[in-house]
Amino acid sequence: GAAMAEARPLRLLALHGYRQSARRLRQRTGALRKALRGRAELVAIDAPHRLPAGAEDDPDGDDPPRGWWFSGPGTFEAGEAAAAPAGLEESLSAVAAALAEHGPFDGLLGFSQGAALAAMVCALRARGDPRFPVGFAVLVAAFASRAPAHGHFYREPIALPSLHVVGDTDAVIAAPLSRELAQCFVEPVVLTHPGGHFIPAAAAQKKAYLEFLERFCPGQGQ
Repeated sequence: GAAMAEARPLRLLALHGYRQSARRLRQRTGALRKALRGRAELVAIDAPHRLPAGAEDDPDGDDPPRGWWFSGPGTFEAGEAAAAPAGLEESLSAVAAALAEHGPFDGLLGFSQGAALAAMVCALRARGDPRFPVGFAVLVAAFASRAPAHGHFYREPIALPSLHVVGDTDAVIAAPLSRELAQCFVEPVVLTHPGGHFIPAAAAQKKAYLEFLERFCPGQGQ
């Protein structure tokens, strides 16, 4: 009815991948944002941790690459069972602050390490953590952290609606890692695409995103 026409789009807090930034994520999600126009908008934030400058980084750039946590000093490997992972608490605090300051948000969208972080936020939310008022997550190229200190996030099924986007030829986060994380959720929706390590937004994926997002109304997750 008329009331529906007035409804605002869903708002998703977007969490970039390791070595990315909010600006880089925005640059790489043009097709996705166009596909979701009118239905959902993405608001990207920077991870709190700057990475040590690499040879390929522009030393004068105003957009240093960032990460949400480290598996070793200044490094990150998704497959590493890090004995002393560093930086996650600051990132959880940064997400909580963004939800409070820029909200209300309806859900999360994460890519790669940002999707792994989003899954952890989902776990905390499902346990009733009041810092994270979100109702669902779209997790692209996600994985479960191998660090034993992070094991508690996956001990019980995560009861929050989730869409898991898996690239069959992803050479950075192999598809089985994303599928394994999906199994940690209650009734996950898994969307596979033939491509690699990116956020797909072709017609087939657009349809799947919109079908998933149709389940939610703005303001519901609060």
